[in-house]
Amino acid sequence: MTGPGYFLGVDGGGTKTRFALIDHRGCLLAEAQLGTTYHPQVGLDGVREVLARGIDEILRTASIVAADVSHAFFGLPAFGEDSSMVPRLRALPEPILGHDRYTCDNDMVCGWAGSLACADGINIVAGTGSIGYGQRQGLAARAGGWGEAFSDEGSAYWIAIQGLNKYSRMSDGRLPKGPLHALFNEALGLQTDFDICTYVYGEHASSRGELAQLSQLVASAAQAGDAEAIGIFAQAGEELARIALAVRVALRFEPEEVALVSGSGGAFNTGHLLSKPFREALQATRHPFDFLKPVHEPHIGAALYAARLAGSLGVAPRA
Repeated sequence: MTGPGYFLGVDGGGTKTRFALIDHRGCLLAEAQLGTTYHPQVGLDGVREVLARGIDEILRTASIVAADVSHAFFGLPAFGEDSSMVPRLRALPEPILGHDRYTCDNDMVCGWAGSLACADGINIVAGTGSIGYGQRQGLAARAGGWGEAFSDEGSAYWIAIQGLNKYSRMSDGRLPKGPLHALFNEALGLQTDFDICTYVYGEHASSRGELAQLSQLVASAAQAGDAEAIGIFAQAGEELARIALAVRVALRFEPEEVALVSGSGGAFNTGHLLSKPFREALQATRHPFDFLKPVHEPHIGAALYAARLAGSLGVAPRA
């Protein structure tokens, strides 16, 4: 990075939104964390409120004003997935910052920019939702991320829903009861098994992000040896590998060219439960991948990408 300036990164998500501010040397000056900016859940007003609060906190911590920000990058969940919402979401930061030196895109970009420090390659996000995104030689491509109703395979939400399915089957005898059944009952304080329906469908039903947190119970069950839970993570790894392969093809990697690939998002925090079947499924594609641990967290990646878009760190990709 060269030249003075401050660069703001915002990594939105279905559960939380994280903010980071770096200077022209790449040094982290301030960071913050607030709630979701998933507009189908909280609406545009909810997104605006979180962005305003987060930016205010960042600026106060760093003792600067919005005019000092050379460029900002906002990675917002579901951005680009509803044409009518794109201009409305894109317009939200300007009155908050007081200038138009910013770029908006899907939060998948933050995962890639952080995990690979803006280097060519592919990142798989497995957070509340799932999506794959990568860049290579100025090209950009994505796969997956069609939403929880019929996609988001391998995400924390998907893992949680698969766990709920196994729970119901264990409850009524379609599957043998394993540790997963008891773990759900204990963690949710269920008086009867059917009370889980209230948790999912009832008057005070859990949000998408709250349901995704149940993936942690599935992980605990897998660690306790539950065969069904272990199978869920095995399938999740396979699904995420399919996403990575689709991005590889779209980016036109040569057959023998090694594609760097990394993973970000809460589902990968389960360690080998997800990363091992993911790596094995990548190997099974017979295409060369090099799986790397993330270099930075996504919100740091968002700030780095803001610097890149401002011309302080490489060049931006072609459309």
